[in-house]
Amino acid sequence: MENSHFRCTYRVLYGDTDAAAVVYNANYLRFFEIGRTELMREKVCSYKEIEKLGIVLPVTECHVRFKAFARYDDLLIIETKLTELKKVSCKFTYKILRNDEESGREQLVAKGYTIHAAVNFKGKLTPIPGELIQGLQKLLPDIP
Repeated sequence: MENSHFRCTYRVLYGDTDAAAVVYNANYLRFFEIGRTELMREKVCSYKEIEKLGIVLPVTECHVRFKAFARYDDLLIIETKLTELKKVSCKFTYKILRNDEESGREQLVAKGYTIHAAVNFKGKLTPIPGELIQGLQKLLPDIP
C-alpha cells in the first residue's frame, strides 16, 4: 500500500442527484466516507472494531473541490489515501473520478480531504490506541 492509494467504485443512484440532474454536493462527503470505510475495512479494521477500542473518529474538518459534474448512473472511482497521522487525529485525502465506460478514460470530478479526531464515548479527545496506530502507519506513504 505504501506510496499508493486505495480504490473502490460506486455507481451513482438517482437519489444522489439534485434538481439539476447532477450529484448533489453534500453526497461527495458520503463518497469520501465510502472510500475511507472500505480502505479501513480492507487494510486495517472495520469501524465497528474501532468502536470496540473505546473510540470513534468523527470528522472535524472537511474540504471538497469540484472539478466536473457527476450524473445518475455514472460509475465513480473513489481513491482514498491516509496522508497524516498524529497522536489524536488523522487526515485522509480523496479523488473522485468518473469512469467513461466507452473510452476507458477517467476524469477528475472532485477532490478533497477529511480530518478526524479520536474521541471516547464521552466526547473527550483521546489518543488513538496503539494497535490502531500500528495499522494506520502501514497506510502512510513512504517519505523520501
